[in-house]
Amino acid sequence: MIFISEYANIYLCSGRYFFIEKNKCPVEDFLDSSPEDLKLKIIFVFKLIETERVLSKKFFKKLSGTNFYEIRIEWKSNIYRFPCFFEKNKLIVLTHGFQKKTEKTPRKEILIAEQYYNDYKRRF
Repeated sequence: MIFISEYANIYLCSGRYFFIEKNKCPVEDFLDSSPEDLKLKIIFVFKLIETERVLSKKFFKKLSGTNFYEIRIEWKSNIYRFPCFFEKNKLIVLTHGFQKKTEKTPRKEILIAEQYYNDYKRRF
Protein backbone atom coordinates (compact mmCIF):
# COMPACT_ATOMS: atom_id res chain seq x y z
CA MET A 1 0.00 0.00 0.00
CA ILE A 2 1.12 3.55 -0.70
CA PHE A 3 -0.06 6.41 1.47
CA ILE A 4 -0.50 9.78 -0.19
CA SER A 5 -0.37 12.51 2.44
CA GLU A 6 -2.85 14.83 0.77
CA TYR A 7 -5.32 14.24 -1.99
CA ALA A 8 -3.32 14.06 -5.17
CA ASN A 9 -4.40 15.81 -8.31
CA ILE A 10 -3.49 14.00 -11.47
CA TYR A 11 -2.24 16.56 -13.89
CA LEU A 12 -3.37 15.34 -17.28
CA CYS A 13 -3.37 17.41 -20.42
CA SER A 14 -6.46 19.33 -21.43
CA GLY A 15 -7.87 22.68 -20.42
CA ARG A 16 -6.20 23.30 -17.07
CA TYR A 17 -3.67 20.53 -17.59
CA PHE A 18 0.04 20.34 -18.31
CA PHE A 19 1.30 20.03 -21.88
CA ILE A 20 4.73 18.62 -22.61
CA GLU A 21 6.69 20.54 -25.26
CA LYS A 22 4.85 22.66 -27.81
CA ASN A 23 1.25 21.69 -27.12
CA LYS A 24 2.04 17.98 -27.26
CA CYS A 25 0.56 15.75 -24.59
CA PRO A 26 1.73 12.12 -24.71
CA VAL A 27 -0.89 11.00 -22.16
CA GLU A 28 -3.70 12.55 -24.18
CA ASP A 29 -2.26 11.06 -27.38
CA PHE A 30 -2.19 7.63 -25.72
CA LEU A 31 -5.79 7.95 -24.54
CA ASP A 32 -6.96 9.15 -27.97
CA SER A 33 -5.43 6.09 -29.62
CA SER A 34 -6.89 3.64 -27.08
CA PRO A 35 -10.13 1.65 -27.43
CA GLU A 36 -13.08 3.15 -25.57
CA ASP A 37 -13.29 0.43 -22.91
CA LEU A 38 -9.57 0.81 -22.13
CA LYS A 39 -10.04 4.60 -21.81
CA LEU A 40 -12.81 4.00 -19.28
CA LYS A 41 -10.57 1.71 -17.23
CA ILE A 42 -7.68 4.22 -17.34
CA ILE A 43 -9.92 7.09 -16.25
CA PHE A 44 -11.38 4.91 -13.47
CA VAL A 45 -7.87 4.25 -12.10
CA PHE A 46 -6.90 7.94 -12.43
CA LYS A 47 -10.00 8.91 -10.42
CA LEU A 48 -9.21 6.25 -7.83
CA ILE A 49 -5.75 7.72 -7.35
CA GLU A 50 -7.19 11.24 -7.12
CA THR A 51 -9.68 10.37 -4.41
CA GLU A 52 -8.11 7.65 -2.27
CA ARG A 53 -5.49 8.32 0.39
CA VAL A 54 -4.21 4.74 0.59
CA LEU A 55 -3.53 2.86 -2.63
CA SER A 56 -2.68 -0.71 -3.43
CA LYS A 57 0.56 -1.32 -5.31
CA LYS A 58 -1.70 -2.91 -7.88
CA PHE A 59 -2.52 0.63 -9.07
CA PHE A 60 0.38 2.83 -7.99
CA LYS A 61 3.99 1.86 -7.32
CA LYS A 62 7.43 3.44 -6.96
CA LEU A 63 9.79 2.54 -9.80
CA SER A 64 12.87 1.23 -8.02
CA GLY A 65 16.13 3.00 -8.81
CA THR A 66 14.35 6.12 -10.14
CA ASN A 67 12.52 9.22 -8.92
CA PHE A 68 9.37 8.04 -10.67
CA TYR A 69 6.23 6.20 -9.75
CA GLU A 70 3.97 4.40 -12.18
CA ILE A 71 0.24 4.15 -12.47
CA ARG A 72 -0.51 0.51 -13.23
CA ILE A 73 -3.48 -0.67 -15.25
CA GLU A 74 -4.40 -4.19 -16.27
CA TRP A 75 -6.97 -4.54 -19.01
CA LYS A 76 -7.92 -7.84 -20.58
CA SER A 77 -4.57 -9.64 -20.95
CA ASN A 78 -2.55 -6.43 -21.34
CA ILE A 79 -0.63 -4.26 -18.91
CA TYR A 80 -0.37 -0.48 -19.26
CA ARG A 81 1.83 1.95 -17.37
CA PHE A 82 1.92 5.72 -16.88
CA PRO A 83 5.21 6.96 -15.39
CA CYS A 84 4.69 9.96 -13.15
CA PHE A 85 6.26 12.12 -10.46
CA PHE A 86 5.14 14.25 -7.54
CA GLU A 87 5.36 18.00 -7.64
CA LYS A 88 5.28 19.64 -4.20
CA ASN A 89 4.26 16.32 -2.61
CA LYS A 90 0.68 16.38 -3.83
CA LEU A 91 0.45 16.93 -7.56
CA ILE A 92 1.01 13.88 -9.71
CA VAL A 93 2.36 14.79 -13.16
CA LEU A 94 2.01 12.02 -15.74
CA THR A 95 4.73 11.85 -18.38
CA HIS A 96 3.32 9.37 -20.91
CA GLY A 97 1.60 6.00 -21.29
CA PHE A 98 2.73 2.73 -22.81
CA GLN A 99 1.81 -0.93 -23.05
CA LYS A 100 4.17 -3.00 -20.97
CA LYS A 101 5.38 -6.20 -22.64
CA THR A 102 8.27 -7.21 -20.38
CA GLU A 103 8.52 -7.94 -16.65
CA LYS A 104 10.63 -4.87 -15.90
CA THR A 105 9.79 -1.37 -17.04
CA PRO A 106 11.89 -0.86 -20.20
CA ARG A 107 14.83 1.53 -19.78
CA LYS A 108 13.63 3.37 -22.89
CA GLU A 109 10.38 4.31 -21.11
CA ILE A 110 12.27 5.55 -18.04
CA LEU A 111 14.47 7.71 -20.29
CA ILE A 112 11.36 9.19 -21.91
CA ALA A 113 9.94 9.97 -18.46
CA GLU A 114 13.24 11.61 -17.46
CA GLN A 115 13.22 13.74 -20.61
CA TYR A 116 9.68 14.97 -19.89
CA TYR A 117 10.52 15.51 -16.21
CA ASN A 118 13.52 17.68 -17.15
CA ASP A 119 11.38 19.65 -19.59
CA TYR A 120 8.77 20.19 -16.88
CA LYS A 121 11.36 21.38 -14.34
CA ARG A 122 12.94 23.72 -16.91
CA ARG A 123 9.61 25.34 -17.76
CA PHE A 124 7.99 25.42 -14.31
